[in-house]
Amino acid sequence: MNIPESDGRALYDLIVRNGYKSALEIGTSTGHSGIWMAWALSKTGGKLITIEIDPERHGQALEHFQEAGLSEFIDARLGDVHKIVPALKGPFDFVFSDADKEWYKNYFIDVLPKLTVGGCFTAHNVAHPYGGIQTFLDYVRSLPNVETSILNSSRSGISASVKKSE
Repeated sequence: MNIPESDGRALYDLIVRNGYKSALEIGTSTGHSGIWMAWALSKTGGKLITIEIDPERHGQALEHFQEAGLSEFIDARLGDVHKIVPALKGPFDFVFSDADKEWYKNYFIDVLPKLTVGGCFTAHNVAHPYGGIQTFLDYVRSLPNVETSILNSSRSGISASVKKSE
């Protein structure tokens, strides 16, 4: 359930290239994507909030963050993203969604008002759109103030939706 190295590098590059500092990860799993993002944020002076519902995966992620020496750049939360994400204040300039695919659109709707202009909402596993992923992609592509592309460096598919205006 971990992202491949090419996807981690893509996230790292997006964060560093754009100087993002306030990141949110929806779906920590065991922390591999969080390590890539925190590593990038350590270069930009930023911090990552990451959320995982499964206590075992959350514990593994905490261990991985510690082993990587990146814990100071990560606020790892255990809980239900369906409840935590709407309650977060933001603002965020980078978001990575890799939780339940049927909720991608809902996460985007919850986060968009908290996403800075120029900020980027990325979503994983969009190469083969089905169900909730297709609904999400159709939605973000329909918005006049958001520009969405698919990163071709990822076999799994990472969409990158940049907020162009309020």
